[in-house]
Amino acid sequence: MTTSSSAPNMEEEKGLEITEREPDLEDQLPAAEIQSQPWTEQITLRGVLVSMMIGIIYSIIVMKLNLTTGMVPNLNVSAALLAFVFVRSWTKVLHKAGFVCKPFTRQENTIIQTCAVACYSIAVGGGFASYLLGLNSKTYELSGVGNEGNSPSAVKEPGFGWMTGFLFVVCFVGLFVLIPLRKIMIVDLKLTYPSGLATAVLINGFHTQGDKMAKKQVHGFMKYFSISFLWGLFKWFFSGIEDCGFEQFPTFGLQAWKQTFYFDFSMTFVGAGMICSHLVNLSLLLGAVISFGLMFPLIDRLRGDWFPDNLEESNMKGLYGYKVFISIALILGDGIYNFTKILVSTVLNVLDRTKSKNHKNAVAADRQGNPTRDLKQTETFLKENIPMWIGIIGYVAFTIISIITIPHMFPQLKWYYIVVAYIFAPSLAFCNAYGAGLTDINMAYNYGKVALFTLAAITGKENGVVAGLVGCGLIKSVVSVSCILMQDFKTAHYTSTSPRAMFICQVIGIAMGCVTAPLSFFLYYKAFDVGNPHGEFKAPYALIYRNMAIIGVQGFSALPDHCLQLCFGFFAFAIGVNMVRDFSPQKIGKWMPLPMVMAVPFLVGAYFAIDMCMGSLIVFVWHKLNSKKAELMVPAAASGLICGEGLWILPAAILALAKINPPICMKFLAS
Repeated sequence: MTTSSSAPNMEEEKGLEITEREPDLEDQLPAAEIQSQPWTEQITLRGVLVSMMIGIIYSIIVMKLNLTTGMVPNLNVSAALLAFVFVRSWTKVLHKAGFVCKPFTRQENTIIQTCAVACYSIAVGGGFASYLLGLNSKTYELSGVGNEGNSPSAVKEPGFGWMTGFLFVVCFVGLFVLIPLRKIMIVDLKLTYPSGLATAVLINGFHTQGDKMAKKQVHGFMKYFSISFLWGLFKWFFSGIEDCGFEQFPTFGLQAWKQTFYFDFSMTFVGAGMICSHLVNLSLLLGAVISFGLMFPLIDRLRGDWFPDNLEESNMKGLYGYKVFISIALILGDGIYNFTKILVSTVLNVLDRTKSKNHKNAVAADRQGNPTRDLKQTETFLKENIPMWIGIIGYVAFTIISIITIPHMFPQLKWYYIVVAYIFAPSLAFCNAYGAGLTDINMAYNYGKVALFTLAAITGKENGVVAGLVGCGLIKSVVSVSCILMQDFKTAHYTSTSPRAMFICQVIGIAMGCVTAPLSFFLYYKAFDVGNPHGEFKAPYALIYRNMAIIGVQGFSALPDHCLQLCFGFFAFAIGVNMVRDFSPQKIGKWMPLPMVMAVPFLVGAYFAIDMCMGSLIVFVWHKLNSKKAELMVPAAASGLICGEGLWILPAAILALAKINPPICMKFLAS
């Protein structure tokens, strides 16, 4: 899948999690078989084991993406493909060995995909590269030791115990928020949820297109997986010390290399670029050219005028401060605009549907194309009802647990702030889930930022940074999990999967994710220099989030000289670009860049934007040569590239922990 939203379900920071809007997907859906199994038979032991395997693999992959650039593509379709590959291969092996095994159905495929996505989404949105990592001492030092509000008491080092406990407390709340509104949002309002619908299209296609097409995708996945894994192993031998190897290959010359313009041969980012839309990748490249190509070299010439020339590279009062705060300005401008737009459109849409006397007739007319299929799918969706009391009791129970446990973990965040947060959380979750149903943009990170600024401002300079970061995580987790759940309900609806089975697998997936996500984080945190602004694992959003909290506490006094004017300019640019996209003719608006995507290279550099654009170029050429084959094989090839090199990270981290270093350093110097 590619993306069209400003940002990343873009972010995270979610890293930025990129999603795609798929037009008229309902018309592409093949007739789904109507499940006759009870919901208990849709959940299988092999399904849970495969979900765990995929969840662990993807947790490791997305954690790397989070800690390097903060951008994570939407991997739902890839997870569905991987589930199909694993189970179909397993059943064929057993069949050849003479064993009889249970048939693999689209419902089981949906359950595995749902469980795996719930698992790895904790690694995406759990704050390991943003609000939780922003509490550690390295981010505290990078944010300016001695700055008002940025005190040593506002530090909490990462720990498996408290991180796992925090995730268990805050993530499960989101599962129970919107259960009472399941029928209204999916059946009555018939919200689209394009990513959920696209996943349903793929799963239904797997189980109707026949073995010939499926074999091609499986073969393609395994081919590119093997190439990517072996390439990761090959690159490792040449990366003996820092700034060595293919990751620092001066593709466009040494002068461009100094400004981070080089192709680093990362199959992970090339695969991610194949999944993301051309607009996202070109927006990244534009942001890289504006920042490291033009602006920062010019600002660097003003050392001694705009900022002292004896500062370290990571000092927030120097060039690094401009990088951080301009990124924040772009993210906030884009986020506030889209937040307002979706909130207004949600309110207007709800009012319009409420007032419309002909809404039921309109819905009936919408279903004229295949009324039998729609009626049977809806009947299946509503038959396995989830009682409202489960949602109410679950929400109240986990709210009480949060009120008791979170102040013990973080004394800076008082219990009454948590009570107020959970009072407002259901309405925020509804607005976000409704907006995502219309636009496919998960705005949870923006709701989190609102909580961050609000709590940082009202709790004062002594407690504001910690209270803001933790409160951000609390709201973001509730709003994001509830939105993902509703998106998966859409997939369940169109694959005739029991919502009750899907909900239970969401619970299992989140429980797995609350354990696997911290483990995958510490795999990197112990083996690599996470948070080093000059290293591979920069964790850019940790610094961004902490500085947002500092701005909330200090105000604009936290900015370096002349940075405020630049921030206002880029904030206005982000809003202006969005307005042009929305109000100009489509032939002009479709070329407008995505400001939140542009913000990432300002802090990270240009190298990964070049990788992503390389992926975009591969897709473009593939479609020109053979469009039908490209449509079938791009998801498989991209998934293989991402999973191959992503899985190599595991042995690489183990080697690093064992103090086994690569034997060769390949480095390029001026002649």
